[in-house]
Amino acid sequence: MNAARPHGAFSRIAALARKESKQIWRDPSSAVIVLFLPLFLLFLFGYGISLDAASVRIGIVIEEREPDAESLANAYLTAPDFAARIYESQALAEVALQANRLRGFLVIPSDFSQRLRARGSGPAQIYIITDGSQPNTAEIVANYSQGVLGAWTTQFARDQGLSAEPALTIEPRFWFNEDLRTRYNLVPGSIALVMTIIGTLLTALVMAREWERGTLEAVFATPVTSLELLASKLIPYFLLALATMAACVLAAVFLFGVPFRGSFLAILALTAAFLAPALGQGLLISSAAKNQFVASQLALFSGFLPAMLLSGFMFEIDSMPAPIQAITTIVPARYFVSGLQTVFLAGDVWSVLLPAIAKMLGLGAVMLFFAWRLTPKRIA
Repeated sequence: MNAARPHGAFSRIAALARKESKQIWRDPSSAVIVLFLPLFLLFLFGYGISLDAASVRIGIVIEEREPDAESLANAYLTAPDFAARIYESQALAEVALQANRLRGFLVIPSDFSQRLRARGSGPAQIYIITDGSQPNTAEIVANYSQGVLGAWTTQFARDQGLSAEPALTIEPRFWFNEDLRTRYNLVPGSIALVMTIIGTLLTALVMAREWERGTLEAVFATPVTSLELLASKLIPYFLLALATMAACVLAAVFLFGVPFRGSFLAILALTAAFLAPALGQGLLISSAAKNQFVASQLALFSGFLPAMLLSGFMFEIDSMPAPIQAITTIVPARYFVSGLQTVFLAGDVWSVLLPAIAKMLGLGAVMLFFAWRLTPKRIA
């Protein structure tokens, strides 16, 4: 009798898992979430969203047409980071800035050439006016303008036979993302959002759907235990999530050109560890909420939004207030995002990956425990 019990448990779990797998593919909402949303998010963050500055629209106002001013203006017109055009007056440039046709404009004053070539009359200046309603873009315009001005000033000094070599120079080198392409960070982060949807949102609906349809009464009439019921719900979504993860990694590498410097073993370990809290959270919500609408809203606010806002995907965690930083320590996506970015861009840095895996498994154990405790064993 005792030897037959494990076999009976495995048989019941396998039968319920097959039933759940069939339900996934028969449910149109599940198909939309599994097939459409992952592709939409990957394309959105891979192609539609970029934090890189390219072809920033700026205006150039030359108060007096002199060779030096024309030369400087030409440096901005040919700069690859700018889409610049000449405006006849500052008033016209201000109108374009207010109408959102420009992100900023620079003014080359009438005494620019005189100050540039004169001694003791003070440094030559230009004025850069940016749109402060978009602080990030305004800072980019100001910094890029300084870069163009610095390069032009150095070349001007050389042409005049003056010393253009500074006493100290800085040569920046960027590791892991040499071209500073934000796509390389956004795509791995969007994979974490996809896995949150698959893990939390879908599983949040499974038990609630059973409650709504009244099929749990038939299940509770069988010898199936709550632990076996949870296991039968976890297995299909775990395998589905692994398949989705494989497709996302292939799309990131071959479709979006994100470098992959780690190993599939590291990706598998990270994904399996993340699915523990993601699936556990979904089952916890599903066990507590007996309505699919309520379950989906809880999954959205407790799973998807924290993964978007508090994982370091869109906003730097170190720049957040200390209380918010403390909250991020219980967001599993925080460790998954950093782990994915490490595997894709740096490689198998196990000193970073192993602590992240351990923390995700710890959060998963807590989630699964409470899901098990809230899952009824019999109809009350």
